[in-house]
Amino acid sequence: MSIHQARDIGAGGGAWNALGKGRQDVMTDHKVVGRAEWQAARQALLEREKEHTRMGDELARQRRQLPWVRVDKPYRFDTEQGPASLAELFDGRSQLLVYHFMFGPSYQAGDPVNSSIADTLDAQLPHLQARDVTVVLVSQAPLAKLQAYKQRMGWHLPWVSAANSDFNVDFGASAPEQLGQAIVPPQDGLPPIVAQNAAATGTDIAGYLSESPVMSAFILQDGAVYQSYGATWRGVEFLMGYYPILDRAPKGRDEGDAWQLWLRRHDEYGNR
Repeated sequence: MSIHQARDIGAGGGAWNALGKGRQDVMTDHKVVGRAEWQAARQALLEREKEHTRMGDELARQRRQLPWVRVDKPYRFDTEQGPASLAELFDGRSQLLVYHFMFGPSYQAGDPVNSSIADTLDAQLPHLQARDVTVVLVSQAPLAKLQAYKQRMGWHLPWVSAANSDFNVDFGASAPEQLGQAIVPPQDGLPPIVAQNAAATGTDIAGYLSESPVMSAFILQDGAVYQSYGATWRGVEFLMGYYPILDRAPKGRDEGDAWQLWLRRHDEYGNR
């Protein structure tokens, strides 16, 4: 994360904080109508939903038409099978989706929000692989830490370490931890989720903010690797499978100023 990004978060939570803006108790004094009036209102909303779907289809087409950039730098990753190149991470497929999981060198455990993303990706592996797509998590922490946390979470996703590579830095997912020292502390503007997640990962604010959520897409063609797409911050929300579901529940995301403070690792919620 850059210093500028951290300050953006501090100024109201950045792009993600907008998710909970203007929360109110939607279950209090909510308008109640008859079935016919409800159906008319639902039909009007349906037209807007269809428009949104068509716009999404067009954006997807435009993503596929983005120009590619060739990746010539000889990145090397530590994997369970030994050192590997970026091309080898494709594992025999032509498309590679990398999620730059926030697990920095000083972290003692994976970020809880990123863990919820990995939960979503892990469940989708068979379907994505059937469409010629390999999904890999990449982090800056040493491989041994990643393997131990992966075992705890019960994931099957490939997870590799870029600790001995510039890969995460070059793709905007990691920065030297010293940069975090210049970031305003949480009481001066950063949202509470920063301090909560720093504590949950076993590091300090500076160490935590040295990592950012990023997704990078690559394609392998004639032995060469090209980047085709990338996204960060709210751009990776499509990987958070629970949010679209909550958006259709009566209370919605129901976060307000407590943006993402409810999120835990899947083995930490307890019985509800």
